[in-house]
Amino acid sequence: MRPTALAFSPRLRLALAPLLAAVAFAACAKDDGPVAYSPVLLPALTSVKTTTEVFKRPKTERKSFKDTLNPAGPEALDDYLAKGWGDEVEEAGEPYDVRSLDGSTPPAPGANAKRILKFAHMPDLQLMDDESPTRVTELDSAGATSSALRPQDGEICRMVNASVRTMNALHAKDPFNFLLLGGDNADNAQQNEVGWVLDILGGSANVKCDSGDADDPISGPNNDGKDPFVAPGLAFPFKWVNGNHDINMVGTFALDDTYRKQVLGASAPSGTRNYKEKGAPSQSGDFVIPDARRKHLDRPEVMAQVKAHGDGHGIGDAQVKSGKAIYSFDIEGTNVRFVILDTAAETGGAEGIIHRADVDAYIKPALDDAKAKGKWVFLASHHAVSSLSTNGGTFGKEAPDALKPEEWEAFVGSYTNVVFSIVGHSHEHRVRGYPASGFWEVMTSAIADYPHEFRILELYDQDNGWLMLRATCVDFALENDPVAALGRKKGTVDVVSGWTANDGPGTKADRNVELWIKKPK
Repeated sequence: MRPTALAFSPRLRLALAPLLAAVAFAACAKDDGPVAYSPVLLPALTSVKTTTEVFKRPKTERKSFKDTLNPAGPEALDDYLAKGWGDEVEEAGEPYDVRSLDGSTPPAPGANAKRILKFAHMPDLQLMDDESPTRVTELDSAGATSSALRPQDGEICRMVNASVRTMNALHAKDPFNFLLLGGDNADNAQQNEVGWVLDILGGSANVKCDSGDADDPISGPNNDGKDPFVAPGLAFPFKWVNGNHDINMVGTFALDDTYRKQVLGASAPSGTRNYKEKGAPSQSGDFVIPDARRKHLDRPEVMAQVKAHGDGHGIGDAQVKSGKAIYSFDIEGTNVRFVILDTAAETGGAEGIIHRADVDAYIKPALDDAKAKGKWVFLASHHAVSSLSTNGGTFGKEAPDALKPEEWEAFVGSYTNVVFSIVGHSHEHRVRGYPASGFWEVMTSAIADYPHEFRILELYDQDNGWLMLRATCVDFALENDPVAALGRKKGTVDVVSGWTANDGPGTKADRNVELWIKKPK
């Protein structure tokens, strides 16, 4: 049994955390097996810096995967960590690159220029049950399947929690309106994974990202990803966005009865982590301890689980009925509307699909209404324009009513009040302008993969006929968090060893940027 999110304010939640942790410890011992210690409550952060203040990069020069062993294997990983491949160097922070959609030099701000919105963007947590029997770890490679197995798989829960703590520290100094998730919040469409995401973001006295037997790879508390911890939860609201990993098995395979049975069983035919062995190597076979909490969720079930948590995070009865996270909301006191899209392809494949039926039923009416009311629109989806398809990509199925990328771009371009599109999926910082269609597309890197960053996004009305979106990259703070720090080191090893792509950080013009666009008329 996992306790539901606490219905207290963040400040009260922290004050009550030790007592609630003890209660949760007793409640969870029955299902998860006995542990020798209670969930750890980390102290509040004392220092948080953005990448405008400190820029991090790997200390060791990147290798070719042809010359290295897979760093997700325990022996190779231990060797690479001992060699310092997980270490980083800190350099002077990066200033903002100023870019305008039409290439012109933006004019000076007017006398009444002001910020009207501040939110965070955090896509691709891919928070996983790393010993699920439907993982495909034996397919891991340094190419297209490099995400099948990561050295930092076991620490991602704590890395997400570290991101929450970091956002809360930033919020205390300068408040956020909300956090916008970017899809691929869970990794394998499992009930326990979605639950862990909600517990960490919403707050819980006991989060233990473990399944099957109660594992403790390193004896003692607060030193490995299986140890229980207190999640303070975000001090401000968050909005849900669906990605392919939230509704498909490992983000690629459409759920069917075979997979639904397999995920509850003892056999891992394509490999998973085996915590019975030292270092939890990837293995295939019939060694998995079954766990009913691994249940695969279909679209309506994912939506129902999110809706039942906290304020529902944008999900209501309509989204539960359709199974799709398509909705809109306005920012009170501003002229801004967000339209959330669901581009995940439940028929399989990792690439995105936008269905004509969804455009006609939901998206077009929301945009028409925003245009009639003179609102500036942010689109938000998991997939970028370049990742849209008509079939979901490999292992997908052709959708007769799918819009081609160029058709979607033209449709968006027909609404001059759509100014920004916020996306994820590719695990890289990338900013792409679409001058002909009149909008900026802003992609944020993944928490799951290096550089493990989220963004701060601030919208300014410059009082001179222009809007400006300031995007700032942020590394999650490592202070007093040895498990999140270990996860970051492992993620750095993955890049240095050459076994994962090195495009996550993007270019300087994709990271800290100020994006100018003429105010819609």
